[in-house]
Amino acid sequence: MSQTLDELIERYRGDDGKLSCANAFKIAHKLRRSPKEVGQRAHELEVRISACDLGQFGRQPMGTFRPEVLEDLQPLADDQGRVLCKEARELAKKSNLKAVRTAIKEGGLDVIYCELGCFTEKKRTRLFVRTKTWIENQKHELLFGMGKTEILEQIERHGSIARAAEALGMSYKKAWSHIKILQRNLDDILVETRPGRGEESGTKLTPKAREYIQNYRQLQNEIEAFANERFKELFLKKRKGSGKSSQKQDPSTNPQSKEEDS
Repeated sequence: MSQTLDELIERYRGDDGKLSCANAFKIAHKLRRSPKEVGQRAHELEVRISACDLGQFGRQPMGTFRPEVLEDLQPLADDQGRVLCKEARELAKKSNLKAVRTAIKEGGLDVIYCELGCFTEKKRTRLFVRTKTWIENQKHELLFGMGKTEILEQIERHGSIARAAEALGMSYKKAWSHIKILQRNLDDILVETRPGRGEESGTKLTPKAREYIQNYRQLQNEIEAFANERFKELFLKKRKGSGKSSQKQDPSTNPQSKEEDS
């Protein structure tokens, strides 16, 4: 490795002594080296990589969830919901890294084979709780839920009920039926259609529809966040704690337990 690489790693280190993922890729671009070389040299210099651009280290700001980004990611994922780091970063050129890491998190996806070599494929399966939330009236009639939210979001994206139905793999009649049920049960106008071919033509959501979508997404995200925290308390922390307590009771019976817990 040339001294120039060492100098750039030193120059781009943060106040915490770590090299951010973004700066590591910037160095690779400047020197026309592979990201893996930069990551390897940082490891040799005992400089840790931080702030993974794809959100794998946590503490990276998330953006607004964009369903179309998740749609682009899903074909790249394997049967375990894992996306290659390189492919996820390539996709980010179409939108941006914040949008991609938000879609990865919201879609419950994972990233493998970091281009900087910072992490290898996870040895343990990551567990999540998934919830399905819907709103109904006293007659148990569905007022609002995930399916209807997706229809509205696709209408917003395509500006057409027909194209929204096609994207979701359903008939126009079924999509329009969902919208009519929503509007009747909520007693609000959610979509407006203007004929013609001008800029204002087509089908658009009303401000009320966007408000319903935003509130529903926020409710769903908060419920899932609470459910996952509660899941960790009930299943993961308790399991880890029980292992430690048994070690304290009779450490001589299991001399390897300390190493396994660490």
